[in-house]
Amino acid sequence: WWGPSWPPQPRGIMLRKSILPTLSRAGAAVSRASVSGSRAKSSFTLPSLPYDAGALEPVVMSEIMTLHHTKHHNAYVTNLNAALDKYADAEAKGDMATMIALQSAIKFNGGGHVNHSIFWTNLCAPKDSGDISGELKSKIEAKWGSVGDFKTTFNGTAAAIQGSGWAWLAVNSKDKSLSIQTRPNQDPLSFGGDGLVPLLGIDVWEHAYYLQYKNARPDYLKEVWKVVNWKNVEERFNEAK
Repeated sequence: WWGPSWPPQPRGIMLRKSILPTLSRAGAAVSRASVSGSRAKSSFTLPSLPYDAGALEPVVMSEIMTLHHTKHHNAYVTNLNAALDKYADAEAKGDMATMIALQSAIKFNGGGHVNHSIFWTNLCAPKDSGDISGELKSKIEAKWGSVGDFKTTFNGTAAAIQGSGWAWLAVNSKDKSLSIQTRPNQDPLSFGGDGLVPLLGIDVWEHAYYLQYKNARPDYLKEVWKVVNWKNVEERFNEAK
């Protein structure tokens, strides 16, 4: 999570180097002024959905979207702020043991905030999904043979994730190659230090689909392509070039 910024640096520097740039790229809501000082309170905030909670029906029911956004994502934001405030207090006291103990909570909840902030923008109403086009389509076809074959490979990879996690279409900022990546739990793709930039993320935690698809994760994965916001995915690809 912290990569080259370990050992811990003053909190304001650490946040600017590690969390804020990625959250900014992800579109996650954060008040920069509130974390600029070493003793300021954190105020990462829950971003609004870019559409009505029922906009993704019938692919994803309104109840799932409401619970997923206002309960699950909101909990990650709340717990991230709490963990960062505890970290700041521990840092001020030179309490290294507590600083180390808080790393997992910061990683989990910070990752949950980053991942979901990307996820909401990756989705849209079925009527707005559109078709993939341009250079991104060409690179997908060159890598997987066709867009259909890409979706099949992506779905197989996502369905095979054990327990909870995320599947991603990523571009390598160094050589511009595409790849399908998986991460367990809420581990964010964005902090790997390997140049991978998230383009499209699909949440395969059960809270993302269970109320509607029960334990049939493959059915959810088959349907979710109907609400992928290809315009957003292509914008992320173009920004990463």
